[in-house]
Amino acid sequence: MAGNGEASWCFSQIKGALDDDVTDADIISCVEFNHDGELLATGDKGGRVVIFQRDPASKAANPRRGEYNVYSTFQSHEPEFDYLKSLEIEEKINKIRWLQQKNPVHFLLSTNDKTVKLWKVSERDKSFEGYNTKEENGLIRDPQNVTALRVPSVKQIPLMVEASPRRTFANAHTYHINSISVNSDQETFLSADDLRINLWHLEVVNQSYNIVDIKPTNMEELTEVITAAEFHPTECNVFVYSSSKGTIRLCDMRSAALCDRHSKQFEEPENPTNRSFFSEIISSISDVKLSNSGRYMISRDYLSIKVWDLHMETKPIETYPVHEYLRAKLCSLYENDCIFDKFECCWNGKDSSIMTGSYNNFFRVFDRNSKKDVTLEASRDIIKPKTVLKPRKVCTGGKRKKDEISVDCLDFNKKILHTAWHPEENIIAVAATNNLFIFQDKF
Repeated sequence: MAGNGEASWCFSQIKGALDDDVTDADIISCVEFNHDGELLATGDKGGRVVIFQRDPASKAANPRRGEYNVYSTFQSHEPEFDYLKSLEIEEKINKIRWLQQKNPVHFLLSTNDKTVKLWKVSERDKSFEGYNTKEENGLIRDPQNVTALRVPSVKQIPLMVEASPRRTFANAHTYHINSISVNSDQETFLSADDLRINLWHLEVVNQSYNIVDIKPTNMEELTEVITAAEFHPTECNVFVYSSSKGTIRLCDMRSAALCDRHSKQFEEPENPTNRSFFSEIISSISDVKLSNSGRYMISRDYLSIKVWDLHMETKPIETYPVHEYLRAKLCSLYENDCIFDKFECCWNGKDSSIMTGSYNNFFRVFDRNSKKDVTLEASRDIIKPKTVLKPRKVCTGGKRKKDEISVDCLDFNKKILHTAWHPEENIIAVAATNNLFIFQDKF
């Protein structure tokens, strides 16, 4: 990032097949860096998790490069069928969250619509041979045949990365899980569905505590659903959740066992001049993320991204329009269901910039200090290393300039819903359908 706040990004890598024939299972459904940015995990609609590891040579290079290689791939979830409700449960990975690393082993949580799993990812480069009680092929030896004691020896083998499921947290959600978040105590985590939020202990799979329940007694009175939830990064008793009504509630678990009564409610009164048939739909919050410092949070609705100060509930301290030019197109976006797309948002490591996606494989980066923003495109046309990304402009009417794209020419099937920012460096990961683009600041 240049010092004056002008973002300057260049292409680093693209992952995934480059042919146009995309199978549904290969579509990326979540992207997440671990706490030091050495690993990058993606989940897809086929229930797979792919973990990439930072290339040590690229990190040691001068200038540093953000290049990642496949580290491990495993099938996290399988399709299931709920026979009681005659419902198919998709294998699609909705969210991945890393646990803080305590030793050489990595742990991550992954979830589909109903079940959260804890995975252990470990390396093995040694094997033991020369056992007394079993043969080399693993068969148990008859104790009668053991005539002498051997000391097993350690043998070097090619490095293997193994992913093994350690815990399965199931049967606690009637509705689809939209969020998981690991607590700062690294012992508990929450899982949220449309109407309830549950608190789990990482060691206990058969019990969870319901900490938020907004289900009305009569479902006909249902007016809002939970859209996202997240723990505070340092205060283990505080979490926030957003709703389809455009509100964010902050709850403190010290005040009551069931946090139906929030401690704070963040909501911006609607501007009457923008009131329309679509107002309620576009005010629904699709994602909420607390800043690394824990003082601020960002919320993403359909047309904008807002920065809130946790000390001020009445209105956001900053509002950035993401694609205001779509306001005139809401009718057609409603007809093709795009108005219900759930765009995520993320902070950079210093909380000075935020990023979110848009259509036509565009994504937006906002610099909070300089108040400058840029629209960039994750396009296959630029997949040469070190290619600098040119800012894109959308023309809404009148005469179109040479580098501009008309709002009528945007491809609404190409959308950037999932993005991630390296916690310490200017390296970003952007999921575009079945491809993962990695960009970094200019060499």
